[in-house]
Amino acid sequence: MDLRRVSELSTQILDEVDRAVVGKRESLRLVLAGILAGGHVLMEDFPGLGKTLAARSFAQTLGLDFRRAQFTPDLLPGDITGSYIFDQKAGEFEFRPGPIFAGLLLADEINRTPPKTQSALLEAMQEKQVTVEGRTFQLPRPFHVLATANPVEYEGTYPLPEAQLDRFLMRVSFGYPSLEEEWQILSNRMERQQEEQTLTTLATPEDVLAMQAAIEATSVDESIGRYCVALTAATRSHGDVLMGASPRGSLGLLLCARAYAVIAGRDYVTPEDVKAVARAVLAHRITVKPELWMSNASGSNVVAGVLASVPTPASREPQPSDRSGHQHPAGSADPAGAAGPVRRDVAGRG
Repeated sequence: MDLRRVSELSTQILDEVDRAVVGKRESLRLVLAGILAGGHVLMEDFPGLGKTLAARSFAQTLGLDFRRAQFTPDLLPGDITGSYIFDQKAGEFEFRPGPIFAGLLLADEINRTPPKTQSALLEAMQEKQVTVEGRTFQLPRPFHVLATANPVEYEGTYPLPEAQLDRFLMRVSFGYPSLEEEWQILSNRMERQQEEQTLTTLATPEDVLAMQAAIEATSVDESIGRYCVALTAATRSHGDVLMGASPRGSLGLLLCARAYAVIAGRDYVTPEDVKAVARAVLAHRITVKPELWMSNASGSNVVAGVLASVPTPASREPQPSDRSGHQHPAGSADPAGAAGPVRRDVAGRG
């Protein structure tokens, strides 16, 4: 699948999901970028803002097998991964797969289950496999986890440890809709005359893998990569930070910015793409100093600070010869004397 088709299909998917989740186009774009970058997304926001609906809508439009696991204090690891059940007719134990064997798993309220069950997701999210009773089972591809968490009502919850938070490529918030958007939600509900909303399936699991492969083949200019490294390194030396983002954060920043650029219709990454995904990729990887917990210090504010302080590399527009289809060998000089890969707008916009 070429990048033009990836961009077109991504736009169609966002348009379709936008029918269900009204007014959250930018948050939906971030979630889709996380999926196309091959990662898992944590959606953290107040109840009733469309987190579960967004996960179900993406599963429908992407054609992925969807499973939902409601995380509760009494949930066991076997309830997620599956377990062996004795088959009396066959006289042997048979493995019954759990909800994790899906293309897209919604881990609802993941912070309400004990660490033992939370850790059952860890191997699956990183290794794309689960181990039960000493046997390893490969998960289907593609496999993505969209987890939800409630930032209020911490009584009886088990906050995710930093090691597991770091496994999520992005943390996305939706926020309250505007008055006009909230009315649109009510209007849509009255118009369809039912609670359920069915969306059109626009892709298949094979299409999702092809989109991910096309994005993986997209190169990124060295200046953009170094900008990602500089932003991540700046979080470690910030005065409010106890623990900054790791190199996994800079890698996630690069991968998400690349996917975000392709969704926007470009086969090159700009500093604005990096800035657009920076908060979602880095904020949850930052731990502020304990003495600042009662202040306004937060991971998001730290990211905002480093975005303002780290010098932004200059954007280089594609040359006219590039737009006309002439390609320069990678690393050779373009007509203006600038070295680097060819950049062009895959959606046909100059």
